[in-house]
This record gives sequence, structure tokens and C-alpha cells, in this order.
Amino acid sequence: MFTAIRTMPALYKGAALIILSELALVTTGMIIRHLVEMGVDTEMLVLARNLLALGLLMPWLLRCGLQTVHTQHMRLHFARAAIGMCAMYCLFISWGHLPLAQAALIKQTAPFFIPLVALFWLRERITRVTVLAIGVGFVGVWLILDPAGGVPWIALLALFGAALGGTAKVVVRRMRATESSVVIVFYFAFFASCISAVPAILVWQTPDLLELAWMLLMAGMATLAQLLLSKAYGYAPAGQLGPFTYVSVVFAAVLGYFLWQESLSMSAVIGIGLVTSAGILVMLGEKFLRRRFAPQSRP
Repeated sequence: MFTAIRTMPALYKGAALIILSELALVTTGMIIRHLVEMGVDTEMLVLARNLLALGLLMPWLLRCGLQTVHTQHMRLHFARAAIGMCAMYCLFISWGHLPLAQAALIKQTAPFFIPLVALFWLRERITRVTVLAIGVGFVGVWLILDPAGGVPWIALLALFGAALGGTAKVVVRRMRATESSVVIVFYFAFFASCISAVPAILVWQTPDLLELAWMLLMAGMATLAQLLLSKAYGYAPAGQLGPFTYVSVVFAAVLGYFLWQESLSMSAVIGIGLVTSAGILVMLGEKFLRRRFAPQSRP
């Protein structure tokens, strides 16, 4: 499979890696659901996820030395880790208790919050197209949550996690001017491991071998998803590849139906369509739309 990907044009390579990344992410969600049903606490799962990421970075750190992670923005790194950790807890709880498709879709609302956070923090301008897309996206979220039937608190928690995830990405954008990607990833793994160790200790139950194997697989799939995602964005711009991330909703809906007999209402299907369309619109941006639909000049 990876040999075939290497022979593709750059955009196709990026898209294929994005799709594989989203499949790994949904697989992570399925394993989290399974582990929660086995009785493993979310705090233990988050710690396992972060420890593996840190463990993968340690050989690189030992080889290159501490000078490679020197930074003058330790507070920003800690803030990013704290925000990202809260988002991770929300994501893991939603994977464990919501229908897979709903959890996957709510996670994909993060792009709606990024322009809002960037507006108030970085003073970045928001275009009219972005405002329209955000509005359409939240209408889709409203349909998915179906307030008439009562909104589960876990769904609201998942939405809050998506907002935090968008905020964490804005923090990363703020740091990219002075910090390398490797330094950002290392400090997130380090601080996230330290932070997640505290709640995990409070609920600690030593996992048996089967639970440990599932936890390692979960952490490995989550790490693989991030590695594939990072590799994909090396082939093409985020605006071109971002829309492919919504394939995770399809994977989640199909797998949720076959493994847990989960079904979606018609309003939820319409909501998924609105959120997906709005998310793609935010990623493509107004400049792309102008270029795509501008009248062609005649010779």
C-alpha cells in the first residue's frame, strides 16, 4: 500500500495519507470504546497515549541532546499542553460514550473555532465567507445534537473539546514563528505526560495483560494517526488536504453500524452534510472561491 502511495502525484499522496490517518483515528476511537466497556478509566487511557508519544521521542532526545529542545517560550508550551490535554480528555470521553459517527463529526468542528480564537487573540481578520461557513456549521451541529430530544452532556463536552482543540492550534500557530515542529511536539508530549499522570494515579487500577495490550494498541494507533497527518501536510497545503479529514465521519458511521448497530436520524445526516460542507468552506477560504468561480477573461 505505501509503495503505491509513493508513486502517486504529491496531492494524491497527501490525500491518501490523510485518509489512512483518519482511519487510524477512528480505529483509536473504537479501541477506546472497547476499553471503556471493559471498565478502564479514561484517565488511564490518556496517560497511556501520552507516555507512548513521549517514549517514541526519547531516543531522538538522547541522540541529539537537551540543547535541541531549548526554548524561551516555556509558558506557551505549557499552556498549549494544558489546553490540548483538556481537549484530549473531552475527545476520549466522547469516543467512549457517544455514537462513533457523532463523536467523529463533533471533533471536526474544531476549524470553526480557530478563526474566532485567532480574531480575539491574534487579531486576525475573518472574511464574510468564513462567518457564513461557521454559522452553517453550527446549524449542522444543532441538527446533530437534536435539542428537542435533550442534548446529552457528553455531546456538549465533545463540542467544548473541539473548541479547546481549535484554541490549541492557534497557540501552535503563535509559536511557529520561533519554535520548530519537533520542539513543539516534544514539549507537548512531556507536559501532557506529567499532567495526565496526576488524574491517572488518583483512579489507578493496574491493568491486566489483555487491557495493557489494548491500551498499547490504542496509543500506537493514535500516534500513527498523528504521524500520517504530519507526513501528509508535507505533500500539499492544508487547505487542499483538510477536506479529506471528513472521511473519518464515513468510517465511523459504517463501523459504528456494523459493530454497535448505531444508526443516524435523518436530521443527523443533514447536520453531518452541513458541518462537512461548512468545514470544507472554512478550509478552502475566500481566496480559493474567488479564483474558482471568478468569470474567465476572454482572449
